[in-house]
Amino acid sequence: MTKVLTIGLDPKQIDYSMHPGLDEATLTARVEQGNAALRAAGIDAEPCLVTADPDAAETALRERLAHGPFGVAMIGAGIRMAPEHTLLFERLVNALTEAAPGIRLCFNTSPETTIDAIRRWAPAAS
Repeated sequence: MTKVLTIGLDPKQIDYSMHPGLDEATLTARVEQGNAALRAAGIDAEPCLVTADPDAAETALRERLAHGPFGVAMIGAGIRMAPEHTLLFERLVNALTEAAPGIRLCFNTSPETTIDAIRRWAPAAS
C-alpha cells in the first residue's frame, strides 16, 4: 500500500476572522475526523501540520519526509486556496518534488474530502 503524507495548516495558524462560523475547535475536530476516516479505511497516512511561515513549514515538511518514503502527498485547501499562502504553497510543492521525486500530489477541498483526494492517486487506498 502507498504511504500518504497529509499536509495542512495547523488550526492554531488560521485567522478565523476571515472564516465566519468556523473556529479552532471546530476545525480541529473536522481534521481529527478526517484522520480517523483514513485510519478506518486502512490508509497508511501520516499527518504533517505546518505553520504559516514558509521557512518553518518547509523545515517541518522535510523532517516529516524522513519518515517515508511517501507515494502520495495531499496538500490541504487551507494552504492552497488562501492568496496569503501562495508562497507557502509554492515552497511546499517545490520541497516535495525535490525531496521525493515522482511523488504524486492530490488536493482536498475540506477535511471531509481528504479521503476522496487520496483515493484518486493512491489506488490501493480504495
